[in-house]
Amino acid sequence: MTLDVTDLSKTYASGDEALTGVDLSIEGSETVAMIGPSGAGKSTFVRCINRLTEPTSGTVELDGTELTALGDDELRSARRDIGMIFQEYDLVERLTVMENVLTGRLGYVSTWRAFRRDFPPKDVERAYEILDRVGLDGMEDKRVDELSGGQRQRVGIARAVIQQPKILLVDEPTSSLDPETSNTVMGLLTDIAAERDVPVLINIHEVDLALDYADRVVGLHDGDVVFEGVPADVDDRVLDRIYRGAGDADGVETPEQTRDGRDAGVLEEPDRSLPGGT
Repeated sequence: MTLDVTDLSKTYASGDEALTGVDLSIEGSETVAMIGPSGAGKSTFVRCINRLTEPTSGTVELDGTELTALGDDELRSARRDIGMIFQEYDLVERLTVMENVLTGRLGYVSTWRAFRRDFPPKDVERAYEILDRVGLDGMEDKRVDELSGGQRQRVGIARAVIQQPKILLVDEPTSSLDPETSNTVMGLLTDIAAERDVPVLINIHEVDLALDYADRVVGLHDGDVVFEGVPADVDDRVLDRIYRGAGDADGVETPEQTRDGRDAGVLEEPDRSLPGGT
């Protein structure tokens, strides 16, 4: 599986530029963490991939299918290949854990069966297996509004996994969780990536978690990729570039620069203040 994002840009009606020509490729079963300050464009980037937010320009290809060129019906079908895990869980509070997980199969059943929540036995069996895998065995009949934040996040993960997606997109999975639960959720995501051979792209604020669990780190600042590399290459100078905007004009450090022992690419420029907003 390969995701190729080329020259992706997003300008809102207000004139604000959230993304300014981002390029990124993800393949195999790697976990990629996207970090950066609030307002850097991380959530916009993740949502542009499956067109929950429409990009202004650029292309997104998933396994050779250009998602940005699809009409509504084709896009609806293509979204079955994209598992999305949301920051605020995006669950139906009054439904049970099992019912929420099975909504991940809505794209595979008829409208009538979906309305009646009548899913094939094989889907129900798979849901039980996945609930056991994410640590929710025996909780299938609990209403979601009875669960803790960490349990809700696991329901969201199970719902995405049951889609049998080609990629998992994860938007701030740990922002409202305690440190222990955050580590559990991140470990679960990376384990699932390896077990099911699908890549995971995670937009995350917690730098330590990104460095502990990701195979690759992408730093975004003001809608631009200003760093891309392995966690071991993320030092104070790199973080200064990502979070304060201090760095060279081109922004992206290459592996060759690191291997040659040269500077991480930070030039002597005046620091810009951290951007505000959420």
